[in-house]
Amino acid sequence: MSPRIENLVTSGTFSLDGGTWEVDNNVWIVGDDDEVVVIDPAHDAKAVAVAVGDREVIGVLLTHAHDDHIRAVREFADQVDAPIYLNPADRMLWDEVYPGIAPEGEVGDGDTFEIAGATITALATPGHSPGSTCYYLASEHTLFSGDTLFNGGPGATGRSHSDFGLIIESIQSRLLVLPAETVVLAGHGDSTSIGAEAPHLAEWIARGH
Repeated sequence: MSPRIENLVTSGTFSLDGGTWEVDNNVWIVGDDDEVVVIDPAHDAKAVAVAVGDREVIGVLLTHAHDDHIRAVREFADQVDAPIYLNPADRMLWDEVYPGIAPEGEVGDGDTFEIAGATITALATPGHSPGSTCYYLASEHTLFSGDTLFNGGPGATGRSHSDFGLIIESIQSRLLVLPAETVVLAGHGDSTSIGAEAPHLAEWIARGH
């Protein structure tokens, strides 16, 4: 059997560089009736734990460490007794929320996680943040893109620790090379596909950040 992909939308705030914004975040739960991984359990630890139910959480995978994605993650991980995995290049953002408390695991480019008979592969895609990471579930033709690629273009780069040229390079070299039918499930907003987004690369570059 293939793993199931479940979506939960949670609401809260995102704060950076002295500003705060209301945001809705996509939480992704991937697995079967027995075990799951949870990608970016944002804002509401209790709601995510309820969605998981009595299934074992073998890992909490973070796409990056902006506070809307991580402020609830420590509480959630403690509730379900699961390790948190983060690319160490985002530790400075993590440390702003959890000073002195490191995540249990590090994730790097090419790392894999086995869940429900399938393999999730980490793809390092810096730009939105230094440690931004996408997770590719090849068997289901699905990419969990965090805030690197949205329906409509790249994630924001006009803030601290972000780089427009780098996010374009990451998208072009790591994501647009995936099969066109790959479904893109982002950290916010609607889904899209690699095939739908690829023709617009030149527009994004011309538009800039």
